Formats: sequence, C-alpha cells, structure tokens
Amino acid sequence: MSTAVAARPLQPVLIISFGFTALAIVCAARAAVGLMMPVWEAELGWSRSFISGGIAIALIMMALLAPFAGRLVDRQGSRNVLVAGLLVLAAGCALLAVTNSAWVFVIALCGLSGIGFGLVATHVVSTAVEQQMDRNQGLGIGIATSGSTAGQFLILPLVAVMMTTLSWRWSYVALALLSVALAAAIFWLLPRATPKTVAQAAVRKIDIRADLGLVLRKPAFHILFWSYFICGYTTSGVIEVHFIPYASFCGFTPVASATAFGILSAASGLGMIFAGWLTDRMNRPLLLGMIYLLRAVTFVLLVYVGADYQALLLFSVLFGIVDYSTVPVTASLVASHIGLRVMGLAFGLISAGHQIGGALGAYMGGYLFDLHAQYAWVWWSSLALAVLAGLMCFLIRERRAADLATAPA
Repeated sequence: MSTAVAARPLQPVLIISFGFTALAIVCAARAAVGLMMPVWEAELGWSRSFISGGIAIALIMMALLAPFAGRLVDRQGSRNVLVAGLLVLAAGCALLAVTNSAWVFVIALCGLSGIGFGLVATHVVSTAVEQQMDRNQGLGIGIATSGSTAGQFLILPLVAVMMTTLSWRWSYVALALLSVALAAAIFWLLPRATPKTVAQAAVRKIDIRADLGLVLRKPAFHILFWSYFICGYTTSGVIEVHFIPYASFCGFTPVASATAFGILSAASGLGMIFAGWLTDRMNRPLLLGMIYLLRAVTFVLLVYVGADYQALLLFSVLFGIVDYSTVPVTASLVASHIGLRVMGLAFGLISAGHQIGGALGAYMGGYLFDLHAQYAWVWWSSLALAVLAGLMCFLIRERRAADLATAPA
C-alpha cells in the first residue's frame, strides 16, 4: 500500500516533466532543419525548395498520424506512444547525421522523423496529463506543452553551438542520444497504463467506429476543429514560416529578426502556462474566444511595424502570449465536452486540422506575397480568421466535469 500511495502523487509530476522535455527535444529537432538549410545547400548541394518540401511532407505526416497517436493514448496510456516516438525520432536523427544522399534524407526526415514528430505531439502530452491528474489539469497541460516552445530557445541554441564548433552531423547525433535517453527514462519510470485508462477499457469493448461517430456528433468538436484549423493558419503557418522573412522585408538584420522570434517563443511558453492556470479558474469558451480576438488585434500592430524595431519586439511579446495559449484551453474543452475516454482520438483529429491549417497558412503567405509584393494581405487575412475563430468559440457552453457528474443520465 505504501508503495502505491507514494508512487501515485509522483506520476503527474513525471508526466508533466517528461512531456515538457519530450516536446522540447522534438520541436528543437524540427526547428534545427532551418538552421541546417544553408549548410546543406553549400555542402551537399540540396536546393532550398527540396529541403522545404521535405519539411512540408513531415508536417503532412504529423497530420496523418495525429488521430492514431491520440487513439493509442486512449487505449494504452502515454508511455508506449512517447517511447516509440522518441526512438523513431532518434533513428531519423542518426540517419541524418551520416547521410549524403537525398533519398536517405527523405526517408530520415519525412519518414522516420515525421513519425516521431507525429507521435510526440501536444495532443498526446495533453491527453496524458488529463489521464494522470484529478485537479489543476489546465495548469498541468500548460506547463507540459510549453516544452514545444522551450525547445526553440533552450535546446536549439545548443544545437547551433555544436553545429558551429563541431559539425551539423554531431548536432544530430546529440539529438538522437537525447531522444534515446529520454525514451529509456519514460519506459522505466512511467506506468504502462493509468487508473483512468484501465477504467475506460473496462467500461466496454473499444469500437473505433462507434467512438469516431460519438466524436463527430458533438457540436463542440466541429467548433474546436475549425477554430484550431484557424489557429494553425495564424501561428505555425504565417508566423513561424513568414515572421523572419517579413522582418527582413522591413529592413531588420538577421540577428535582430532572430532575436525578435526568440522573444516571441519565450513569451509563448509563458503564455501557455498562464492560460493553463486560467483554464482551471474561469469560463473556458470565453477565455478561448478572447485569446483569438487578442491575437487578431496583434496583427494590426504587425501590419504597421514598418522600420520600428520596438514595435516588432512589442508584437513578439503580445503575440507570443496568445500564440500557443490555445492549447491547454482547447485540451480542457475536449476532455469535458467530448469526453476523456475519447480525448486522444478527438484531440488528434483536431490537431490534424491545426497542421492542415498551418500548411495552408505557410502556402498562402508565400502566394499572397508573390501576388501583392507585400505581406499586408497575409496579416489582414490572419486578423479576419482569428476574429472568426474567437466568435465561434463563444458558441460553446461552459460545462465542467463536476457539472457532468451531477447531471441526470
């Protein structure tokens, strides 16, 4: 009894810590491709369009895998999914470290690493935290998923230092070793299944078609899917891909542009934690809608940055706060309005929408710039969509798990 009681309080701390670290490693490995791009062009002769195409295929792989990864967490808990994802990512990084072949690059980045990116994702970590915690889930999700931004300003600079002092190959060796070490720690320290997943499996035989039908019949799912689709367009699409090119277009140096993006990433991590804390304490549809509306306001500032670097830094801070702060609120609403038993599947489908929206935003950013020779229409389109997402979220009715427990059957 003492061992079980002592182990239980540690499990939420472990899953938050492991989720944070896993997302930091995975997102650093994704962002490292941008660091390596000029080196690969010079050393291996690969074109920028070829490398960028590899990144796009990896994002599509993430979207395809998202529902399946979430489903596995529903059925088995998070341990096996995180371990498998980290090991596959390690294999992809190791293969990248030793290759000079374009075809092997495609296999390593688009195949192996893409699978790792899809398995170790924010919806997997969010579902794992919900399974492990009985209270303060929003704060726990916010802390754990903030690792997705922490990797960009904690691990990525170390990758850059190793790349300049040793070589880019050793950077990928280091990422592979970090992934293997974390996978081993998760395998030995996390339980295979949580009490909640055991109880869910005991309720009835799991039927994927019935569960998918259950998810698709929920009005909240459709609102959250399309708002998260817009979230992907306005974050990982137009900002992560086009923010630095826009800063360069405004006349700022590469160092100044990268510094502004680093500040945005740091603010994003803090914003996720703060939004998670608020998720446990206020009306969540109102909170989520306000986040989207505040994001829309920040695009007005971006349109009129001009040559004012202080304005660019102000945008970085303000947008960063509302950047990925949608994650803990959306995750909490998925758990309460669609159901914890199918949260992995539902949030996986919603996350796939986020990735598709991001791919659309990345493409439209380039298309609109080529069409108008400026970025203003990119930011105005993002503003309009963010307003739409905010208004959609106001249609959701607040409903906590405690309210559901006392409601009539």
